[in-house]
Amino acid sequence: MQYVSTRGQAPALSFDQAMMTGLARDGGLYLPDSIPTLTAEQIAAFEGLSYEEVAWRVISPFTGDSFSETELRQAIATAYAGFGHVARAPLVQLAPGHHLLELFHGPTLAFKDFAMQLIGQLFQIALARSGQRITIVGATSGDTGSAAIEAFRGLANVDVFILYPHGRVSEVQRRQMTTPSESNVHALALDGHFDDCQARLKDLFNDHDFRDGVGLAGVNSINWARVLAQIVYYFSAAVSLGAPARQIDFTVPTGNFGDIFAGSIAKAMGLPIGQLVVATNQNDILHRALTTGEYRVGTVEPSISPSMDIQVSSNFERALYLAYAGDAGAIRQLMDELKSGGFTISQGALQHLREVYASGRVSEGATSAMIETIRAETGEVICPHTAVAIHVARQHLRPGVPMVSLSTAHPAKFPDAVQAALGIRPDLPPHMADLFDRPERVTQVENDAEAIKSLILERRSA
Repeated sequence: MQYVSTRGQAPALSFDQAMMTGLARDGGLYLPDSIPTLTAEQIAAFEGLSYEEVAWRVISPFTGDSFSETELRQAIATAYAGFGHVARAPLVQLAPGHHLLELFHGPTLAFKDFAMQLIGQLFQIALARSGQRITIVGATSGDTGSAAIEAFRGLANVDVFILYPHGRVSEVQRRQMTTPSESNVHALALDGHFDDCQARLKDLFNDHDFRDGVGLAGVNSINWARVLAQIVYYFSAAVSLGAPARQIDFTVPTGNFGDIFAGSIAKAMGLPIGQLVVATNQNDILHRALTTGEYRVGTVEPSISPSMDIQVSSNFERALYLAYAGDAGAIRQLMDELKSGGFTISQGALQHLREVYASGRVSEGATSAMIETIRAETGEVICPHTAVAIHVARQHLRPGVPMVSLSTAHPAKFPDAVQAALGIRPDLPPHMADLFDRPERVTQVENDAEAIKSLILERRSA
């Protein structure tokens, strides 16, 4: 299988090459040149299997001969061995026909662990073969950074630099990035918001001399391997609820569009997903785009669900590429227009997007109210991102069709928002109980690509 850029001007790569490359050299994002499909019989056979076995059966068709069966199986087993629930991604019933998919049982308490822990294992295999040293630079709205640091800290052949928006992540999210003591990981607090972090990351990748000189690699959701790992829990959840004999709907709290895009790939593979519902907070550019056809960048408004405080959703480019039937020229034009503030989606592409995605937005007040409502109705304590998903999901429930809302983070990652809603402060799990006692190590950086490059050159290992 080959991987091609959404912008059509970068070389086609194998899976491991695309994984190590991250962002294509033309600025586009890699996608497989075809989507492998599974039969209803193959999907039905997932019932009763371990999460790891489902992961191998879903992921292996995409990896080609980049990894042997033994390598891939071992990477999957190691990636999920440290998760705090034997089901890895358990389902909890909220109400008749409405379920919560808990994706926060990994080491950093967020859904990003599902992909990052696996990528960490696959990177190690690939680097051991090549003897190469790489510099990973990531941008985060909160959870990607801690998951990346956890996956790569202490590795001898990897330096990790994570850009996060200064003052715009929760204290738990920040401390997860700033307290690891390993010398190969670096937390960089950037003066700006997440879109600034993401823009500077792309600046670094688009400077090919710098990129080649430091062996730059990316683990943001621009990396196809991140999306691939997230496809798995759509299958595990849906089969647990009766797929492929019945349709299943999913609602996803959405910022950078990677998690819900993974659901669209699961659907393209043959999983009978009915609705894929994009749930946004007050930073509702995706909801506006899907309802009006206009993708217009506005001002990022800080919220109690900060991982969704985004205006430029990178993975939406992948969805657009599929909606425009692989017309890379059209995507290049749209991305050029985005530099000037936005673009209009063609009627045909918009129709395609609406056939795959529904959407809704939630205010700050409604988010807090939903945290309180779910506690009263079920006893569950949820994070604000999960509350956004549940609020929108309730507007899209269909008789006889199970709805799964994705719970993307542990409530203890956002204790202030939970305490404001419930009057109680959720406890961190035992392995993080001393998080607030650990010393922090962080560097504040200006919103300037050249300053960031200089810092990386100075701090990375020889």
